[in-house]
Amino acid sequence: MTRARLMSALLAPVAIVSLSGCGVNSIPTAEEEAKARWADVQNQYQRRADLIPNLVASVQGAAAQERNVLREVTEARARATQTTLSAEQLSDPEAVRRFSQAQGQLTTALLPLRQLQEAYPDLKTNQNFLALQSQLEGTENRIAISRTDYNKAVQNYNTRIRTFPDVIGAKVFYGAKPMVPFEAVTPNAERAPTVSFDTSTNSTK
Repeated sequence: MTRARLMSALLAPVAIVSLSGCGVNSIPTAEEEAKARWADVQNQYQRRADLIPNLVASVQGAAAQERNVLREVTEARARATQTTLSAEQLSDPEAVRRFSQAQGQLTTALLPLRQLQEAYPDLKTNQNFLALQSQLEGTENRIAISRTDYNKAVQNYNTRIRTFPDVIGAKVFYGAKPMVPFEAVTPNAERAPTVSFDTSTNSTK
């Protein structure tokens, strides 16, 4: 074996270790983890969107005069399903903001619909409505959990691409960009709106 070949053989393992220590493996792994958690978020939002038409239909018979509530929910659902966010757009703050805003508007629109049973006794005994309500509540909880898991994965990825030694691989090999965490952007999203079910006024809607 020539000296050059001997040196190459000795340095190859060192190079592999050095590259792995620079994020060559850990960065794409962290990125894929964040994308996988985002897929979980999307699945839960889709589950919610799928529940809404049946929930609206179950309300129409008992509270048909609540046309504004039903219309706002239907329109908000349409906007939310039309506003998409692919894994490749997770580094685009504006795209994430648009998606978050559309979903937040749907969350807000759903609150009056979910409280209708307080004004309409028939809904309190409507088993289909109650079952759909329960499923929707469970889905909202899963949405919150999946968003938290996504944000943790994003934090891990963003930390890796900004700290040594992974920052070397992030810049040299991948040109990695920070991902955007998911945050509520709807004003007062954490506060339930005041809802009035005065049937004397609703009947004129």
